[in-house]
Amino acid sequence: MTEPTAFSTPIEVRFRDLDAMGHVNNAVFFTYFEEGRLAFFTSTSPGKKFPGFDFILAHISCDYLKPVTIDDRLMLQIRVGKIGDKSFTFDYAVCDRNDADVLYATGHSVQVCYNYEREETMTVPAVLNTLLQNYLFDWKQP
Repeated sequence: MTEPTAFSTPIEVRFRDLDAMGHVNNAVFFTYFEEGRLAFFTSTSPGKKFPGFDFILAHISCDYLKPVTIDDRLMLQIRVGKIGDKSFTFDYAVCDRNDADVLYATGHSVQVCYNYEREETMTVPAVLNTLLQNYLFDWKQP
């Protein structure tokens, strides 16, 4: 198995993301996390077509550490925090693209594997489990 690492993807701050104070609105961070999940699965699972992700989002949270403006250049890092029998977690860090030590926000989400045809939860598929293992490690967030 390879050494676990973070998945990284650039995030572009759009004018529509800003609030009246000129900062990225708090709700937009959840969109950044969503874009990151999509980038994670489309880049790590070549050939997998959307829709085709067998999970549902069960929980998501965000801690805001520093305001983001239109001039900031962002990178989203995603790591797998835990893989359970039917679920897995992602940990997120919104950081400066040139200095990952500059953190704007951190987050956490729980995804539950789900069979949409049967409308029931299911065990994490072996292929997904193997993929997630490459990004699984203990990440101490501030």
